[in-house]
Amino acid sequence: MANAPIAASGTGKPAAAFTASTPTRLDLQTLFNWLLADGILAREDGKTFYTQAQAIHRNASIAMHPLVAIAQCKLTAFAPPHRPLTLEWLTEWLAGKVKLPFYRIDPLKIDFARVADVMSATYATRFHILPVEMTATELVIATCEPFQTEWEAEIAKITRRTVRLVVANPLDIAQYTTQFFALAKSIKGARKLGGQDLALRNNFEQLVELGNSKQVDANDQHIVSIVDWLWQYAFEQRASDIHLEPKREFCAIRFRIDGVLHQVYQVPPSVMIAMTARIKLLGRMDVIEKRRPQDGRVKTRTHGGQEIELRLSTLPTAFGEKLVMRIFDPDVVVKSLPELGFPPDDAARWAELTTRPHGIILVTGPTGSGKTTTLYTTLKALATSEVNVCTVEDPIEMVEAAFNQMQVQHGIDLSFAEGVRALMRQDPDIIMVGEIRDLETAEMAIQAALTGHLVLSTLHTNDAPSAIMRLLELGVPYYLLESTLIGIMAQRLTRTLCAHCKSPDGTLSDEVWQNLVGDAKISKPRTVYRPVGCPECRQTGYRGRTGLYELLTVSQPFARLIKAETDIHALRKQSIADGMKPLRLAGALKIAEGVTTMEEVLKVTAVQN
Repeated sequence: MANAPIAASGTGKPAAAFTASTPTRLDLQTLFNWLLADGILAREDGKTFYTQAQAIHRNASIAMHPLVAIAQCKLTAFAPPHRPLTLEWLTEWLAGKVKLPFYRIDPLKIDFARVADVMSATYATRFHILPVEMTATELVIATCEPFQTEWEAEIAKITRRTVRLVVANPLDIAQYTTQFFALAKSIKGARKLGGQDLALRNNFEQLVELGNSKQVDANDQHIVSIVDWLWQYAFEQRASDIHLEPKREFCAIRFRIDGVLHQVYQVPPSVMIAMTARIKLLGRMDVIEKRRPQDGRVKTRTHGGQEIELRLSTLPTAFGEKLVMRIFDPDVVVKSLPELGFPPDDAARWAELTTRPHGIILVTGPTGSGKTTTLYTTLKALATSEVNVCTVEDPIEMVEAAFNQMQVQHGIDLSFAEGVRALMRQDPDIIMVGEIRDLETAEMAIQAALTGHLVLSTLHTNDAPSAIMRLLELGVPYYLLESTLIGIMAQRLTRTLCAHCKSPDGTLSDEVWQNLVGDAKISKPRTVYRPVGCPECRQTGYRGRTGLYELLTVSQPFARLIKAETDIHALRKQSIADGMKPLRLAGALKIAEGVTTMEEVLKVTAVQN
């Protein structure tokens, strides 16, 4: 066992210092000797830990990489700062030990169909390698066996590229070897069945090629496998939406993660058409109809057995049918208000509003700001056995057994207004109207509130006071708003800093902080944080989102300001006097708590004039 100093190679090959006494394949004895030599493990504990790792390695049901066995011992470094020896940390340490770059495999950034052409799945599995990047001159291959390089010359010759080695997590290599090669095989098989892609395009640049009219069947096993992979992949990546987008030369698959769209993959048009048909079939949609938009829904399960609901929406575009799938997590409705990001004082005020016997409460904000989640969470808390909770939605976002849900049906003139009118005869206590879009719906909601019901609904406005102006513009008489409206909440979603890697970033200047909070008397935070990036957040520095809330309670002084010629500035001033924190101020408090950054808050909030 050699413990000589390691010389940097700079060639993408393991350092030359490891020679005769270094095994071709890494083993537990070698790795433990290196850990002891580097002072990562105490020598007096080495034998005990080695025996423990040996037992784990020996009892594994399948072949286990020695780094995985060591990681499963859940050891802590002997040397300060006494970090846990996780598999990720051990892999990075190994990369430094052999003087090779450490590589975190991000599946969203790998063109796996292209790298799968480099070698077969059997070849990759045999040598514990995975192609991760390929340029015109270079091929980057991830390995967890840096001294097993007998394959390198062969691959370099076949691809006519320089091979550069990087070290990656052995579990990631095993997982993505299986996924990438299986998916690439399915896509190739589907494309082969589909014949000429150009013959299948349903777009404004139609090119008919005689004799090439074969299409891929939606029930073909290749397509079934691709769709199954797509959904599971989206669940693993915490996506909220999946976009299938037809283009001129290819079709793109994109995921929205924490509010940001990421390119995932490109597939041939023939495969995209079959994927869309497969998903429409599962969503009980008209597979043949491609000229008009359609809606549908699918319920499925994750690998862990958790039920997930997807809402489907199609749209005819210039290059074919675009499909968007919104992913709804059923666990969302069992979250508490603080888990959604409500500050304690706003949570208490919201709870007080929503337990009143009658009146109208509005939630406002743009599409994708979390309005539906807030309403479902609130209704779930209110839906006890003693009350009748009814909803009218377009479409029903999430099916919830605790509510009586009705969907708008425009084809039979069942609008929001007609839905509310029907619900009024169902002895409801609480009514949720999906959205107030017109005067008729607004009038029915007001009528329900006047007759002793609590009504919750959504509206599209930039802030809470603007909801008054919007309803007045629709034609609602001001005196009806004055007597029925009890609260309005505007909200936004902002990305939250990853708790695993966020780092202190000094303090904000007095001027910057004052511009952020305005006239509010809030102490400037001593420390603000910045995003860094780690495996937990996919190197973005952000993981998850939280809500920013602007809660307006309609007090008597506020109600007296609601007139036919209402002054929005007077409404805003009174709402702040009544305790409303504007959205930007709510964001400033999240910055002070170290939850998010100023850049994120400024991106989703606007200065109020």
